Amino acid sequence: MAFAEGRRESLADDGDIDVVARRSLDGGCTWGPLRVVADAGPDTVGNPAPVVHPADGRLVLLTSRNRHGVMAHRRVYVQHSDDAGRTFTAPREITAQVKPEHWNWYGTGPGHAVALRHGPHAGRLLVPGNHSYLPPGSSAYRSGAHALYSDDAGETWHLGYVAQPAGEELRLSENTLTELPDGRVYTNVRDDGGTAPATRADTYLAPGGATRLGPYRPEPGLVGPVVQGSTLWAAGRLVYSGPADPTARRDLTLRVSDDLGRTWRTGPRLTSAPSAYSDLVLLAPGTLGVLHETGASSPYETLTFTRVPTAALAP
Repeated sequence: MAFAEGRRESLADDGDIDVVARRSLDGGCTWGPLRVVADAGPDTVGNPAPVVHPADGRLVLLTSRNRHGVMAHRRVYVQHSDDAGRTFTAPREITAQVKPEHWNWYGTGPGHAVALRHGPHAGRLLVPGNHSYLPPGSSAYRSGAHALYSDDAGETWHLGYVAQPAGEELRLSENTLTELPDGRVYTNVRDDGGTAPATRADTYLAPGGATRLGPYRPEPGLVGPVVQGSTLWAAGRLVYSGPADPTARRDLTLRVSDDLGRTWRTGPRLTSAPSAYSDLVLLAPGTLGVLHETGASSPYETLTFTRVPTAALAP
């Protein structure tokens, strides 16, 4: 399943936006017709974050909403499919379970969530998120990162870890999570306007993903513009997808870590053209899939799906 924001009026982040999807039955080689999965009339529905529960194959989809023209006071919804994405339940609001009242902006994903497979929290659905909040005594909102989780296949939800760094070095934004073989969760976040020279920051979460093991630190090994990125564990390595040009959204490239995210090296470059958001999926033990924005003169002309042999991740 490939999910995207169906922006009816323009390329803008706000407006009449639905969540749409296409379905492939052959590992991403061909795709079925576009279908609307979530529609709130003229309002904005976005930030799709899908995850498959490992026990029963239920596909759970988290989304975020705001009123048309009001990029604030966002609400959070969940829906699911029990027939491999053929049909979905109606979205159900879970805002009160996962969003403190003093938060303003709220974004799930964007990109895949994770189903934990190791340790006592195996089966937990863990969803990356970001938010804005008003620090005490301040009149300016700041951004932070967080996660939300469910231990009952998406029926009830809880707020997990929350990171709101003090100072000006990091302004955490869009977030991606990956469970490591030792049960820890690696989290890599877009730094959206902090003073750090790096545009990414990362740290580790304790098994279960509800608490941090340390503060976020700038990650200079992932050079690129300010943009969303995706991570995934594949073929015994940690993989990151995102543009590699330090000044522009272009050169979508995979970066690979052989030491659980401590250091990074350059992997396959998927395109030298303009490119922006992306998401990773393991299609089979030997094949990685990358859904990404790209185009000839703008990153936002097409959504493209690229299959990459995991053997190409080797040094």
